[in-house]
Amino acid sequence: MNTKTTKIMYWAGAIFMSLWFGASGIFELIKSPVVWDITLQLGYPSHFIYILGVFKVLGVLVLLLPNRLLRLKEWVFAGMFFDVTFAFFSKVAVLGISTTLDAVIAFSVLSVTYIMFRKLYSPELIFGEAY
Repeated sequence: MNTKTTKIMYWAGAIFMSLWFGASGIFELIKSPVVWDITLQLGYPSHFIYILGVFKVLGVLVLLLPNRLLRLKEWVFAGMFFDVTFAFFSKVAVLGISTTLDAVIAFSVLSVTYIMFRKLYSPELIFGEAY
């Protein structure tokens, strides 16, 4: 796979995940019933929903910065993976497996996006010379 294809796949995935997490984060911050009702039903406390919303919006901002804050982007990817994983297992436990399609899609796109990120940026660029 050439660099141009890798960049296109990375940015398509980054934009998709930014829209997904950005919308979710904003809905959490404005207390949208669609997001809040499900999250509370899953057993998460309301203060956690606000914190999650703030970190999602901040993570989207970092993810969309081209060629900057690469180490922080690693943390953003990790946070997104945790969020999607917890959402999947929480939904399985409380609502049933049939409600997890969104988490499966998000996990798939996020995985491909992260793989493309690692193809574009070497560990030396992300972590520095002495990682």
